[in-house]
Amino acid sequence: MTPERRPHRPQQPRKHAWRRASSPSAQGAQPPADTSNPHPERDPAPTAPADPSVVEAALYRDGVRVSSPDSLADTFRALRAQPDGMAWIGLARPTEQELLSLAAEFDLHELAVEDAMEAHQRPKLERYGETLFVVLRAARYLDAPEEVDFGELHVFVGADFVITVRHGAAPDLSAVRRRLEKTPDLLRLGPEAVLYAILDAVVDGYAPVVSGVQNDIDEIETEVFGGDPTVSRRIYELSREVVEFQRATRPLVGMLHALMAGFTKYGTDEELQRYLRDVADHVTHTSERVDGFRQALTDILTVNATLVTQQQNAEMRALAEAGFEQNEEIKKISSWAAILFAPTLVGTIYGMNFENMPELGWGFGYPFAILLMAVVCVSLYFIFKRRDWL
Repeated sequence: MTPERRPHRPQQPRKHAWRRASSPSAQGAQPPADTSNPHPERDPAPTAPADPSVVEAALYRDGVRVSSPDSLADTFRALRAQPDGMAWIGLARPTEQELLSLAAEFDLHELAVEDAMEAHQRPKLERYGETLFVVLRAARYLDAPEEVDFGELHVFVGADFVITVRHGAAPDLSAVRRRLEKTPDLLRLGPEAVLYAILDAVVDGYAPVVSGVQNDIDEIETEVFGGDPTVSRRIYELSREVVEFQRATRPLVGMLHALMAGFTKYGTDEELQRYLRDVADHVTHTSERVDGFRQALTDILTVNATLVTQQQNAEMRALAEAGFEQNEEIKKISSWAAILFAPTLVGTIYGMNFENMPELGWGFGYPFAILLMAVVCVSLYFIFKRRDWL
């Protein structure tokens, strides 16, 4: 990957634009006081506290850890004292000053450092001279809330150093470090081996996420056909997570193929070549699964919309049928009310106590009134029956 190792210059530390930007004179600080040691045979006692963002820093030589400095400054000194050593510095949400000191020490490009400061970068692989800058999106599945948590990892890989800048809980790089330290033959291959181990850890971390998302999709399918009214919101939320997952995995395919294309140019070890091809196969498989998840969720959303529409139509049809039945009942009640109202009207008029009322002295007045009531009622009955009101 790196054709030349960084020249060892213990007496002349690098001067870089980032070093100048972070120097006391550039920041308007007072010049340092005389720190000459009156006792040259003694080393001055360290007074600076350890960097709070340094998760772990270690110096390796021939695949074996030789020291574990407590701060970045100690790591820089230890690396200068080991011409054949390799430094692996792990940071978690570092401060700007810490990144500036790393940029000055290892000649990191200012654009890469700026990306590491801001975070929220897309997965990518870029080369700045002898240094590779890799951005990875790690993921982990949280069982309790049933959601995917994404983290961001920035990796600087040089001839004799690896710097990891982690934004988020994933991945667990301490496990990667322990695994590599148990296999010194692999760690002996240098920064390339560390980069490939980190890639493998990130890709392996996708497997539980794939299983968790697949389980969520199965549950959603059951809820969709079970008529759960809240399933639409869950489909939408899971779709957003799958899209984010797709953005994390899809660029990795091209990144790994770009690394494999440089095997011959940078003389990558054959064992690492096989290692990287295996990681690329896993990434391709994961990317295909994620693409399938997105299509499956699109289909589920379509089916859910269809089922919701059918349910709404059924409810509207039921309401219409209920309204029709209610209307029929109202017509029946109205018809019988009209039939009963006719004799009541006749009887009411006939029963008035008037002396000069016609037909009061007629002997057929009573039968005539009864017959009139019957004729009116029967007529109304047949009229309503003909109109299907009864």
